[in-house]
Amino acid sequence: MDFLLKSEQIVVEVKKTRKNLSDKQLIIDIAKYAEHPNCKTLICFAYDPEGRIANPRGVEDDLMARNSESIQVLVFIRPKGD
Repeated sequence: MDFLLKSEQIVVEVKKTRKNLSDKQLIIDIAKYAEHPNCKTLICFAYDPEGRIANPRGVEDDLMARNSESIQVLVFIRPKGD
């Protein structure tokens, strides 16, 4: 967990893409924070300067579709490329 705004129940998770880090790590993080008692909103920011994520918009949409009654998920991958 990079930042916890406890009274707001917001967790901010920041990642930088690298050779051995995939978007699956964010899936794991979402599942973990959905169980966290102080997390109702998860904001994920992935910095991808090398463009390792082939379809950043699709990944954002897929991960944000994991919203549930227990957690709201917001995902931002930057830069998005062309």
